[in-house]
Order: sequence, then structure tokens, then C-alpha cells
Amino acid sequence: MTTDGVCTIGQFSDIHCGDGRFDAGLMERLIHDLNRDCPDLVACPGDLTEKGYPDQFELAKSYIDRVECTEKVVIPGNHDSRNVGYVFFDRIFGQKFYSRDFPFPAGGDPGPTRMRVVCADSSKPDLNEGEIGRDRYGWLREQFAGDDAYKVFVVHHHLVPVPGTGRERNIAWDAGDILEILMEAGVDLVLAGHKHVPHVWPIAGMLAVTSGTATSWRTRGVTQPSYNLIRIREDSVEVEVRHTADERRVRQVFARTPEQRIGHVLTQSEKPDPGYIGALR
Repeated sequence: MTTDGVCTIGQFSDIHCGDGRFDAGLMERLIHDLNRDCPDLVACPGDLTEKGYPDQFELAKSYIDRVECTEKVVIPGNHDSRNVGYVFFDRIFGQKFYSRDFPFPAGGDPGPTRMRVVCADSSKPDLNEGEIGRDRYGWLREQFAGDDAYKVFVVHHHLVPVPGTGRERNIAWDAGDILEILMEAGVDLVLAGHKHVPHVWPIAGMLAVTSGTATSWRTRGVTQPSYNLIRIREDSVEVEVRHTADERRVRQVFARTPEQRIGHVLTQSEKPDPGYIGALR
């Protein structure tokens, strides 16, 4: 982890290896940029493949292995569970429900000295819709117990609707229950993918950060392929959307702590520039 009081997370999802709209050039740029910026943690919340076939998983792993960040978390998405693909995810990537602890340099004094990252598979075989499931609620509470960590939840399906994605049909079935559990646990950051449109929702003291499709042209409207670089500091969280097809970057800055974010209204300096919506979509 960095020692300059900043914790950096690289978030990319929906790479869709094996799809006709997968772009190997965008994948190479993503790997190059992440290796240049050396984030403390790389999170990949799902849809590594198009149809869950073993060769697609092997291709995805070969790319992800080239990201030099030593701390990575990966979970499956709905496309990865097609054609019984969850079997190959298990064999090639491993666990689908797990938690890990990392040092956390952005806690301040006093403040958390570790980051707790909890990863959960929300995919359902051969369905676009997702669900964590009631049998996992107790497990989630246990993983996030305590107040001594900066808490991050990684899931494929988004928990709140994402603007600019058309009719909302694929939100997690039990999103309300999951949001309540996360809120009660004091979770700080929720990282998701699925809809191919980047967005940030401040909700119930959390930041729900969705990543776009980083390496494919399965985009919506005029959205461009992109990934997120998240910088966590003692008093702020900066979410930078980075386009992989060009050099455009769009940043938003939020107060870091839940107490500050509840009811927080962006000042003019924090608001995106007028081209923000067009840049994202």
C-alpha cells in the first residue's frame, strides 16, 4: 500500500472476453495504464467472459495476471454463470464469496488502519438478473462486523438504478435488503459493474460506484469504454472515470466519511463540468 496518505483502487469490469465487440487494443491500454499508476488494489466485479466458456476464462485470466498490482479481487458476473460457467470460474479464479484485509494508509489519526474488502457473487445461472440471497445475509453481517476498518463491498449487480442505461430490469432482486445490511454495517464503498455505464450514487452514507465496460464496445448510447480510478484520502474520495479509447478523464470528489456525505450537496467546484454527462454517455 502507498504511504502518502492516499489509497488508490483501480476498478474495471465487463471486459467480455470472447465477445465480438471485445477490443484487445483497449485491454492492452487498460493493462498499461494500471501498471503505470500502480493502484494499491484492483477490483474486477464481473463479466469477465461473454458466455462462460473455459477458453474465455483462460483468456481473461491471462490478461488480469498481467496487471502487476499484487492485490486483486475478482468475482463473476451474470455472463460468467452462463452455460454452467461458474464451474470454470471456481477452477480458474477460485472463491466467489470471500473477504480480505489490506493496510489502509488514508485513515488519518485516529482512523482505520486496515481496509476490509468483502466480495460476493450475485449472479444466477443463465439469468441476467442477480441476487445475493437470504442465506448470505448473516455471512455479510459477520464480515463487516466492527468499526475498525474502511469497508468496501464488491458485487457485480448494481444496487441502485444507473442513469442512461434504458429500462431498469437487472438490478439485484434483493437490493433493498443488501443496502440495509451495508448501511447498518457502516460500509463506505460499494463497487459494482453490469450496466456498462459509469456512475456514482451517494446513498445512505455510502458511495455506490459503478464501472463501465473497460475493454469492449458493448456500450449504451454514446457511452465510451472506461474504467475507474478511485483515490481515497483522509477527507475525500475522488472517482476518476478514465476512457480507454482516448485520453478523456472525468472526476468527481466527495466527502469521505458517511457523516459528511449524508445530506452533502456538491459545491460548484465539486460539480462536474458541463460536458460531464456527454463525456460519460
